Amino acid sequence: QVQLVESGGGLVQAGGSLRLSCSSSERAFSPYGMGWFRQAPGKERELIGAIRWSDGNTYYADSVKGRLTISRDKAENTVYLRMNNLKPEDTSVYYCALRWTPGKDLGVLTSADFGSWGRGTQVTVSS
Repeated sequence: QVQLVESGGGLVQAGGSLRLSCSSSERAFSPYGMGWFRQAPGKERELIGAIRWSDGNTYYADSVKGRLTISRDKAENTVYLRMNNLKPEDTSVYYCALRWTPGKDLGVLTSADFGSWGRGTQVTVSS
């Protein structure tokens, strides 16, 4: 089981920005893709974006498109989630997840398609 560690969450005012990081200490790290999910209390976990590790191709959910940027640093085995113009409804626990195998477009991936997960980091946006 690959260990993923998220960091960068916290409390931010509406309109502000945050950058989350997700790192793996695996030596041979070459997943198919990395996804960012979020889950608010009482709601289902939703995929908000993903990145294909090989070429950096990205997918963003319509609900966040234009406000999020996902990038990765292959040398550091790290994926980033930059969130701008944060809104109170963005308040959630944010998780990164890893999928090893190709065969599905990023935009159709669900939580069941990812095999390793971080523990999550809380993002709270105050109005």
